[in-house]
Amino acid sequence: MKTALLSLWWLRIATFLLAALAAASATYWVLKWQATVPASLTAAVVYTAPPAADPQVVARLLGGGQTSVSAKLVDSAASHFKLSGVLANRASDSYALISVDGKPAKPYRVGAHVNDELVLHSVAPRSASLAISLDAPVSVTLELPKLTQAQTQAPTRPAPAKAPTEE
Repeated sequence: MKTALLSLWWLRIATFLLAALAAASATYWVLKWQATVPASLTAAVVYTAPPAADPQVVARLLGGGQTSVSAKLVDSAASHFKLSGVLANRASDSYALISVDGKPAKPYRVGAHVNDELVLHSVAPRSASLAISLDAPVSVTLELPKLTQAQTQAPTRPAPAKAPTEE
């Protein structure tokens, strides 16, 4: 029985060594095949210089160049904003009723953003001023439409109708 068990172990060891030899041979040939790739198939590294920076963009990023933005905003303000009403109060916050791009008018408090670029800077009795920020100079001044003669006169009440008298 010992001889049968001993012969079985030799068979297992021989099979293991043969499999290890086959794996080592396959690994060798794969590594040798990858090492002989022609040089023309490898990718060449090309360095490109970064594009030149636009000075106006850099100035705008660093806080300069806001005057050109203000000029653009002033030109297009008449078509984008319409002042419908104001509530100018010195004791508390002031509000302006502003229509943006033809949408229904909304109330804005001084300091609130009217659109992406402008905030409500200040409110006067018949006007409102917009600026890029509260610290910036006024970019756009919106005026209420002029009052017509009919709007300035006090409304008159019709005289009360007299009750018919019986005679």
